[in-house]
Amino acid sequence: EQLFGKLRRGGIVKSVRGPGGGYLLSRSANDLRISDVILAVDEPIKATRCMPGSPAGCQQNQGRCLTHDLWTELGNQIYLYLNSVSIADVCEQRILGSSGLDIGESGFAGHPIESVAAAQ
Repeated sequence: EQLFGKLRRGGIVKSVRGPGGGYLLSRSANDLRISDVILAVDEPIKATRCMPGSPAGCQQNQGRCLTHDLWTELGNQIYLYLNSVSIADVCEQRILGSSGLDIGESGFAGHPIESVAAAQ
């Protein structure tokens, strides 16, 4: 119920009262993005544990860690991807293959990226 409260306040769902009541999407599934859902439940979309704006910086010495920009940009790319995927895309299974890569269930383990790309 707490989760649905956050989704309702975030404009993702609306409550329906009465017999058979519950929650419905507040907009079309084509208009609601996965990023909307994640942000509505107060989950940050970031790949770094660095605290933005922290006076101590990543390394507690006013400096940023060596890979800070890498992980920050990865978080940006994750957001862009999740913002490009609608709830309808997930429900209609239109996700797999959208990257153009086919790495299978085992992922990249043991295979250089070049060999994965060349296999296509």
